[in-house]
Amino acid sequence: MEEIPLGSSYTWSQARAAGVTRRQIAEDGVRLSRGLYISSAVESSLPLRCAAWARVLPPDAVFGLGTAAALYGLRGEPSETHVVLTPRRVLPQRAGLVAHSRALQTEDRVDLGGVPVTSGAQTFLDMAGLLHPADLLVLGDGLMRTGRLRADDLIRRLARADRVRGVARAREWAPRLTEHAGSPRESLVRYWLLTSDLPEPEVQVPLWDRRGREVAHADLGYPRWKVALEYEGRQHADIEQFGRDVDRYSLMAADGWLVLRFAARHGRRAVVERTRRALLSRGWREPRG
Repeated sequence: MEEIPLGSSYTWSQARAAGVTRRQIAEDGVRLSRGLYISSAVESSLPLRCAAWARVLPPDAVFGLGTAAALYGLRGEPSETHVVLTPRRVLPQRAGLVAHSRALQTEDRVDLGGVPVTSGAQTFLDMAGLLHPADLLVLGDGLMRTGRLRADDLIRRLARADRVRGVARAREWAPRLTEHAGSPRESLVRYWLLTSDLPEPEVQVPLWDRRGREVAHADLGYPRWKVALEYEGRQHADIEQFGRDVDRYSLMAADGWLVLRFAARHGRRAVVERTRRALLSRGWREPRG
């Protein structure tokens, strides 16, 4: 809005107090909620919309649940904005906004580029009550991979989460999280194996040459039986990456590894059954009964 410094977002009352006319607001403002606008002069984004919401929320409000996961870049943006506040008699009610009551401590809040967000541990706990275990493992691995969550922080948060919705599921899967999963799809493949009757795979399995140097690694693997699993994402189509993959697979084969390669088209059944056959061919025995 020319010559009127309102910034990228503003409320109706702020704009009117600054001398902006109703017509100017109608021409410039993109309505986010009742009396809350984002300037059409800026490109809308989730952090920008959260900063706008903060203008009409209590000072203790932090963005959480699916909105926090989206701000962390680990899930798609939910249809409504989720915000967490300390318990009170009446929570804010606005179209497009879902308010949740939580007794948060200081360590449960972080600043993400100027936007208050629930910590990685708090976000994992909150989402545990909403997500399927497979999606929860993917989220947890992602939080660890991006440095948003540490195992000791999660242990500490879950220790004081008695009777919180989702805490049983969070406690069940917290020990299975790893920062070494290279992608969401790798985490999903690992979930399929963890919930099968197959042995638990290791993550980012190193391969050593005769001099003790690491020459390659597998996304997932069973060193005891020399069976490796590789998920081939889009990055593997890059010509340089393709060349590195050829070298890596050759080194693994030369050292006696059986490499299974999977892509997005392969579902749970294909992954589990092909891995089963590979393990059986290398001497693994299925559990009886």
